[in-house]
Amino acid sequence: MSILYPGFLWLLLPLGILFRYREKKIMETVHLIVLILIVLALSRPVLMQGVAESPIKAEAYIIALDVSYSMHAKDIRPDRYTFAKETIAALLKQNPADNIMLIAFTTNPLLLSPPTTDHLLIEVALKSLNPEYILTKGTSLQRLFDKVAAMKSREKNLILISDGGEEKDLASLEERLRKGNIRLHILALGTTEGTTVENPDGTLLKNKEGQLIISRINPMLEKLAAASGGSYMTAASTPEATAQSLYDALQAENGDPELVIKKQHRYTEIYGIPLFFATLLFMMLHTRAIRYLLIALAFLGVTAEASVLDGYRVHQAYRAYEANDLNRSESYLKSVDAPSLQSRFALGNIYYRKGEYGKARKLFASIRSRDTAVKQKLYYNMANCYAKQEAYEKAKIYYTKALQLGEDADARANLALVALLSDKKSAGVGIAHPKSQSSNTSKSEEQAESKEESHSEEQPSSGSGSGGENSKRKKEQEKRKLLLDPNAQQQPLSSKVYELINKGYTHEQKPW
Repeated sequence: MSILYPGFLWLLLPLGILFRYREKKIMETVHLIVLILIVLALSRPVLMQGVAESPIKAEAYIIALDVSYSMHAKDIRPDRYTFAKETIAALLKQNPADNIMLIAFTTNPLLLSPPTTDHLLIEVALKSLNPEYILTKGTSLQRLFDKVAAMKSREKNLILISDGGEEKDLASLEERLRKGNIRLHILALGTTEGTTVENPDGTLLKNKEGQLIISRINPMLEKLAAASGGSYMTAASTPEATAQSLYDALQAENGDPELVIKKQHRYTEIYGIPLFFATLLFMMLHTRAIRYLLIALAFLGVTAEASVLDGYRVHQAYRAYEANDLNRSESYLKSVDAPSLQSRFALGNIYYRKGEYGKARKLFASIRSRDTAVKQKLYYNMANCYAKQEAYEKAKIYYTKALQLGEDADARANLALVALLSDKKSAGVGIAHPKSQSSNTSKSEEQAESKEESHSEEQPSSGSGSGGENSKRKKEQEKRKLLLDPNAQQQPLSSKVYELINKGYTHEQKPW
């Protein structure tokens, strides 16, 4: 069980003190218990069901934010950097499904957030970046384009938010964009007239000769956007209006969206349980109509626990399976609100028996577990599905993986069979079907595997040692706590991040 809003649990401290020093009266005791139950409900307890993967169509964008010292200029209120951050936040709300990467750059680019559809991660990275620790003054578009060009994606949509720095080699930048297959969308922040830049102590920034430095938009940016076939725009009156203009420009130039896999934590809400008992206790104290309470709550939408209903559905699915009514069994299993390891295995076996080997294989492949016996069974079942589809080479791979996790006579016999079929397939040899270990798995066997459910859905299978798993699990828990608690204090970036950004600060060449 996890708590989505643990901050509310601090309210239990004063309630605990009151409970200890209360007068020994039933009315007062019950009232305190009711308050405790309400606090528990407000903290949003949930039962974690693991990570759900869902394919969605989304555009892929790379946002590159200029964090050099010139972004402190205040020709855009409150300053260029703050305006850029607010624009990015507004743009993330405009594109809730898009796959977005965030890069901060000065003379050196640094990845702050990998490609993700979870835009809360990007907001956390933005809030954690403190421009006061960034010392570099120059802006290197060449190094930024080189980093983006080195990425594996076929076409890169780069959203560049910058004042452009002082770079003048337009031909070299155009060549990098062309070779890297980069389409550039530029939001130029600043004015053509330019303005001075303040130091932290309030004085104005000067160069080595003691002259005031004027930071303005680099006119080369507009030519660069045109050369890459992208768009160019300047700041509107507000970050929200700027984000809307940028969003419209992106939509006008969108190609075919990519199919990406979005991972989301799936959980079952159980805040209704303490809320139900709090209501029940309160009504018992203050109404004589307690006999009608359950009927009234039923009309208000109080339902039975999902786990109880799910257990009934799985039981009915097994009865239908034993009666060879596969369609009815499949219907029951698909109606389960929180699929378990047991129910997912059973559904995969139904697909297999119905001859839907592709669906069965994909379902088995989606199950995650750290238990060796469960993983061996998954590999065996996937190998059987590949064998039925005459994909013998892949079947050999998964039979081998199953045998690497433990000896299994059926897996070894099937491996020898598919190896023979693979060698003689071109000769027209008839297909012999391998034995299926799991198509007639009994209910007791599936229930024995369900004890691994709490681990299988949360962690992917891995061959690493327990130390690596524990470390990864701890990091995931810390990340989840940070993202799910809106009142959690944002963690600052490590000094190593700023060291990478400021790399070469003391030897900057023409920073302005």
